[in-house]
Amino acid sequence: MASSYSPLTTHVLNTATGKPANGMQIMLHRMKPDSSWEILRQGKTNEDGRLPGLLAKEEFSAGMYKMFFDTSSYFKEMNINTFYPYVEVIFNIVNTSEHYHVPLLVSPFGYSTYRGS
Repeated sequence: MASSYSPLTTHVLNTATGKPANGMQIMLHRMKPDSSWEILRQGKTNEDGRLPGLLAKEEFSAGMYKMFFDTSSYFKEMNINTFYPYVEVIFNIVNTSEHYHVPLLVSPFGYSTYRGS
């Protein structure tokens, strides 16, 4: 993983339980010039539902990014069926001097995301 500071962060909250989603697999991708996706990082959320050190400042560049959240495996660990087996959030980074936060609110039958601060 990168250093503890990251200009790009995420946080996953299980809205069915009101608790952070501990142990959810996340993959961060960046779109390459040929429009294919390159995996930059992957890991599981910690007990606070976060994946610290997602991307180092020197790795952060303008472009299209995608976060893949493996909701199926997360809910399967709790013996819960989910309607959405995964969530992909695609976003565009324009100004790399800003901080970007991409939270996910998830339950077995719904999800929501927004640009946080």
